Amino acid sequence: MDFVAGAIGGVCGVAVGYPLDTVKVKIQTEPKYRGIGHCVWDTYRRERLRGFYRGLSLPVCTVSLISSVSFGTYRHCLAHICRFRYGSPDAKPAKTDITLSGFASGVVRVFLTSPTEVAKVRLQTQTQQRRPSASGPSAAPPMCPAPPAGLVSGPKYRGPLHCLATVAREEGLRGLYKGSSALLFRDGHSFATYFLSYTILCEQLTPAGRSQPDVLGVLLAGGCAGVLAWAVATPMDVIKSRLQADGQGQRRYRGLLHCVVTSVREEGPRVLFKGLTLNCCRAFPVNMVVFVTYEAVLRLIRGLST
Repeated sequence: MDFVAGAIGGVCGVAVGYPLDTVKVKIQTEPKYRGIGHCVWDTYRRERLRGFYRGLSLPVCTVSLISSVSFGTYRHCLAHICRFRYGSPDAKPAKTDITLSGFASGVVRVFLTSPTEVAKVRLQTQTQQRRPSASGPSAAPPMCPAPPAGLVSGPKYRGPLHCLATVAREEGLRGLYKGSSALLFRDGHSFATYFLSYTILCEQLTPAGRSQPDVLGVLLAGGCAGVLAWAVATPMDVIKSRLQADGQGQRRYRGLLHCVVTSVREEGPRVLFKGLTLNCCRAFPVNMVVFVTYEAVLRLIRGLST
C-alpha cells in the first residue's frame, strides 16, 4: 500500500513543482542571474513556457518508482525496527526509529535518482551553456570544444533519453552518477528530517480522541515538513547541481570537496544557500500535495481491502 500511495503522491508533487525546480537549478548553476525574478523573466523571454518544463518527461516517468521506493522503504524499515525493538511492527516508534528509517529511504533513492538528476540538470541548463558567443566579445570562453559545424546551432541533448545515452557514451557509467556523493548527503539527511518533522507535526495537529489529523492538518504538516527538509538539503543540492552540470565540456570541479571549496572561495558562503527561498516556496505546495495524496490513497486502498 505504501509503495502504491507513494508513487501516486510523487507524480502529483512533480506536476506541481517542476517549473520552480527548473528556476532553482538555473540560479544554482548560472552566476549571471541576479535573483528569482530575473531568472524567471530571462527564461520566459528566451524560451517561453517550454523553458520551464525542459527535462520533465523523464522525472514524470521515473518519479512514481522513486517516490514509491522512498515511502515503501521508509515504512518497511520502520516496521522492521519496531519488530526488532518492541516485538511488533505496529508498535509506536520512537523519534530515533523514524529518523533512521527516513535516512535509509533517502540513501536508497540515490541509486535511482542520480541518472535522472544528471539528465534533468543538463537539459535545464544546456541553453545557456551552448551559446557562449551570445554575450559578445567580453563573454567567458566556451566551456567545451567547438562541435562540428552542423551541430553548432542546435542543443546538444535532444531529450532525456538522448541525454542519458550521450552522457553514458562520452563519460561512461561514472557520468550518470556525477554528483551522487552530494546527492547521498542531501537525501539522507533531508529525508530523515522530512519524515521526522511530518510525524511530529501530525501528532501536534491531531485532535483529541482521534488517531490522525484531518485533511487541513495533513496539508499543513506535509508542507512544513517539505520546507524543513529543503532547508537541510539546499547546501548539498547546490553542490550536486554544479557537479552534474559540470560535464558539458571542460571539467571545472574534481569532486565534491573541490566543488565546495571553489564555490565558497569564488562566491562566498552564501553560494551554499542559493535557491533556498525558491526551494522552500516550492516545497510547501509540492509536499502538501504529496502527503495529502499519499494519505488519501492509503485510506482508499484500506477501504477497498476491507
